[in-house]
Amino acid sequence: MESILQTAKNLLLPALRKGGTAADFTMGNGHDTLWFSQNLPGGTVWAFDIQPAALEATRRLLTENGAGENVRLILDSHSNLDRYIDGELDAGMFNLGYLPWADKSVTTKQETTLVAVEKALSRLKVGGVLVIVVYSGHEEGRLEGEALQARLSRLDHKKWDVLLHRLIHVPTCPYILAAERRK
Repeated sequence: MESILQTAKNLLLPALRKGGTAADFTMGNGHDTLWFSQNLPGGTVWAFDIQPAALEATRRLLTENGAGENVRLILDSHSNLDRYIDGELDAGMFNLGYLPWADKSVTTKQETTLVAVEKALSRLKVGGVLVIVVYSGHEEGRLEGEALQARLSRLDHKKWDVLLHRLIHVPTCPYILAAERRK
């Protein structure tokens, strides 16, 4: 089986269109931002994080890989995405939790994540995909995942396809929630 992050990217890939728009709502170390940048020719990638160290790590990774001309790095909460993104999104990615090498007490929070997910869903084009990787191995991650599952399970099945992808024998492993706008 492929890794959870590879599965997440495979879910996003069909939604990416030349000249399109994508958002990495939790830039962290910049790996998802770089991937979007490399897979969205002529498009725009918005990347959000609240930690200056994440922005610098992402900027460094983009530079090292000769990428990033199409990336807008935003030092702000993903819940404020509407201050920056005016139009529609082809794809979006949330990789929740904490910055691996940084202060683990600084995590994404269900309150701001739910606001950001609502705003991201409202901006998805038909055929657009939003992928959320949930890390339920810590308390805030568990709560975030439960709240997101409750919210996404209420999306209109005539307009949305919603997926839960997880290993069932490891209850604390990361898992994917994904939503695709059908109509």
